Amino acid sequence: MPTNAKEGIIFTTLMCSMMVFVMSAYNLLLVGKLGVTTLLLGFIPGFIVAFILDVLVVGKIAMAIADKLPLNHDKMWQMILAISGMMICGMVAFMSLYGLLIEGGMPTHFWPAYLSTIGHNIIVAVPLQLIIVGPISRKILSMIHASDEAKKTV
Repeated sequence: MPTNAKEGIIFTTLMCSMMVFVMSAYNLLLVGKLGVTTLLLGFIPGFIVAFILDVLVVGKIAMAIADKLPLNHDKMWQMILAISGMMICGMVAFMSLYGLLIEGGMPTHFWPAYLSTIGHNIIVAVPLQLIIVGPISRKILSMIHASDEAKKTV
């Protein structure tokens, strides 16, 4: 987990970039529009929206909720699962709305379309975050942290 602002920005950038890239590819595949150009052109605005939502809204709410849960806050794995779970729920809700609106504007039957989009996204976002992106991001962050610590001792 990040221990300072620099690490927080690095961690959020890693998480957002990987999640947005894979989830964008998945959603483009679902609607039959997956292509390198489409993916890359959609990645930049999607990443910006996801990063802002993560930093300003979802991340703060997820941390606040996780702090109030009856967990052993000394066990890092419990905090990671709690925060990740809250982040997944919040980001899927917001980014599903973003994707739905970007894809074709406000659908006639908004709620069925939105709930369907959430359903399609949550089944990929949960394992992607918990099994792949989260561990990779934490590993890279730990390597950066170790490198920074080694520089301090020299």
